[in-house]
Amino acid sequence: MNIHIFTSLYLLIQALIIPVVISSTIHVNTCRSYCGNITIDYPFALQYGCGHPGFRDLLFCMNDVLMFHISSGSYRVLEIDYAYQALTLHDPHLSTCDTIVLGGKGNGFAVEPWREPYMNPTADNVFMLIGCSARSPLFQGFPGKHLPCRNVSGMGCEEYYDCPAWDLVGHRKVGSGSYGSGPPECCALAFEAIKSINLTKLECEGYSSAYSLAPLKMDGPNGWSYGIRVKYSVQENDDFCHACEATGGTCGYGSDGIRQMCMCGNFNSTSNCDSVKSSSSRRTWSMGDALTGFSMGMLVWMTGNQI
Repeated sequence: MNIHIFTSLYLLIQALIIPVVISSTIHVNTCRSYCGNITIDYPFALQYGCGHPGFRDLLFCMNDVLMFHISSGSYRVLEIDYAYQALTLHDPHLSTCDTIVLGGKGNGFAVEPWREPYMNPTADNVFMLIGCSARSPLFQGFPGKHLPCRNVSGMGCEEYYDCPAWDLVGHRKVGSGSYGSGPPECCALAFEAIKSINLTKLECEGYSSAYSLAPLKMDGPNGWSYGIRVKYSVQENDDFCHACEATGGTCGYGSDGIRQMCMCGNFNSTSNCDSVKSSSSRRTWSMGDALTGFSMGMLVWMTGNQI
């Protein structure tokens, strides 16, 4: 046989070995994804098994629009701020300064009990409940009991009444200082005051939500940022994920939807990639060395026969 045949065989084996060895040391984050212009990264994910288990089945991408789904409804995600660990959500039935939506159509905001440790509206997010019945749980014990209505981060109903939308709906403007014979037309409060914004249970016709991103005083309700600002966190100390990412892995969870996993390319680990990478790398290299030795031996043997 011509020695060139075995030279070609040697080069072919090397071409097969090198990618195997490289693949054991390079890991691409397959969990990071995009929806429109929004990056989805840990603790969120679009693929099952990626991200933190507390945030599974939460985000969905439809026609490049990122949606956030919880028990109270679906919201469009306007932004994910990873530095401040916050999401900005939009409810199409949310009242603003230009439009007041009635009929109990709004989602409000309520998460499943098991998600509560991981996310809630920020402390500087005000919810303004509109047209609530006198039978609403908000007003139980009124007028003897103190109402939960109050300003949040300088935003409240007194200012909101100045919006042009109130002129359009023709609702009676009632100041927060004098309720007369009934409850106020608008009641502003923080999420922490009642833990759930459910228009049906609260017997309210509509709601608005605004948030503050700076300590500066805003120029009236026309300058407010309307939407729901949600603070998220990984409740337990996230040393697991930091260790996983430090060793080139991607944080995810197992098939049970609870146990965290470190995804290391072609294998998963319950700790980090270094725990099995070294042994996997040794196995890969030993196989490569064996194939290389075999091909070199054949090449030398055929060279000797040619001579």
